[in-house]
Amino acid sequence: MSDTLWENNIRFERAIEAFLDEVVPPAPDRAAARSVLDAIEAANAAVHGYGSQVFLRSLGECFERLHGHPASPAERARCEALAATVSSAEVELIPGVAETLGALAERHELLLLTKGDRAEQQAKIEASGLAGRFRAVHIVPEKDVAAYRRLAEQHGLVPERSWMIGNSPKSDIVPARRAGLNAVFIPHQHTWVLENDVELDPHDTGVLQLAAFTELGEHF
Repeated sequence: MSDTLWENNIRFERAIEAFLDEVVPPAPDRAAARSVLDAIEAANAAVHGYGSQVFLRSLGECFERLHGHPASPAERARCEALAATVSSAEVELIPGVAETLGALAERHELLLLTKGDRAEQQAKIEASGLAGRFRAVHIVPEKDVAAYRRLAEQHGLVPERSWMIGNSPKSDIVPARRAGLNAVFIPHQHTWVLENDVELDPHDTGVLQLAAFTELGEHF
């Protein structure tokens, strides 16, 4: 739930914009180049997971796909610099998150579930200063139905009385609902496009949609 608590994917978007500006030209056009990169990222995520090193792999493969040859040492170095920007442990909390979590922690048991490279995610969690608000923190390779079921079993959760809070339909809402948990969907304008390619059931009464994280206090 990284983008639910702090800005995360915006770093990737900024790096991609710079990649398309500085490294990719002369691609056929910007939209076509982005489509190629999205497809490569989806394939690499399925095999290699997430994080800056997988992102770097995707940038290199995208360059080679578009240009027909591997990146030069200078181009490779620029890709490495861009990939490094997404792994910075410095975090920018979304406004109101710390205060809202503090209030919720007084009334409820909170767990943090996030996915990605373990070392990079752990560094961001520590830098956020939020770890103390949670009973436990779990970093997993993928947030799928099995991950939610393991979490519920490990902590003795009653699924129908438990809520997953997140911004990703693909990783937060749909798999949590399939595991029997309720879910709170808080859309984020910079959610990764590959996390938005799953549609939510508008008639699902087990999903509560809110406009901002701070609204949680009004419901819980």
